[in-house]
Amino acid sequence: MRQERKKERDKAAISLVLCFSVIAIASVFTVKSSIDKLNLQKRTSDLGITPQIEQPVTQPIPTVDSKDNEDAKKQSESNFEAPLSGKIITEFSANSPVYSKTLDQYMTHYGVDIASPLDTQVKAIADGTVTKIYTDDKYGITVEINHGDGLTSIYGNLSTDSMAEVSDVVTKGQVISGVGDTSLFESLEESHLHFEMRKDGVSVDPKAYITFN
Repeated sequence: MRQERKKERDKAAISLVLCFSVIAIASVFTVKSSIDKLNLQKRTSDLGITPQIEQPVTQPIPTVDSKDNEDAKKQSESNFEAPLSGKIITEFSANSPVYSKTLDQYMTHYGVDIASPLDTQVKAIADGTVTKIYTDDKYGITVEINHGDGLTSIYGNLSTDSMAEVSDVVTKGQVISGVGDTSLFESLEESHLHFEMRKDGVSVDPKAYITFN
């Protein structure tokens, strides 16, 4: 009986000795690692080497100055020219109705009317592609040109639809028709071109893009 108890005490003692040994070995390695690190820092300091600190991988997001946007817009606008020379007799008015002599009522006007004699040449305001040619119930013979970047120009009250075809690629200043009298809604006005511009499908004042004479 005593021998069995002695064996158990011996086993417990051996286990404690092993545990203390493992802890001691781990402590030695930890201390050695710390000493090595301090020695490395001292050597690099003595050599005049600055330890490198890891930088984050994320790159800053590029930003565009608002002035750059304004300059780009001005440069874009300079690429357009008036479809013809003449005085604007009816201004763009999307919010405030203007008087229509033909209809004898006030109504919104989504373009500008440029006075000019019948058959005066009407020119494309910029390079683009003819997307539509039709006879409109309001503005008669009409040609639409897509200039890219969401911009479209619309020429109404024209004299002919035979000078351009859908899908034609036109250049700035190219003649696409002439001033006519085909607009039913503006038939009592003096002869003129009804001209509109749209940005992303929304009517805009052409004077924001073109300087008219």
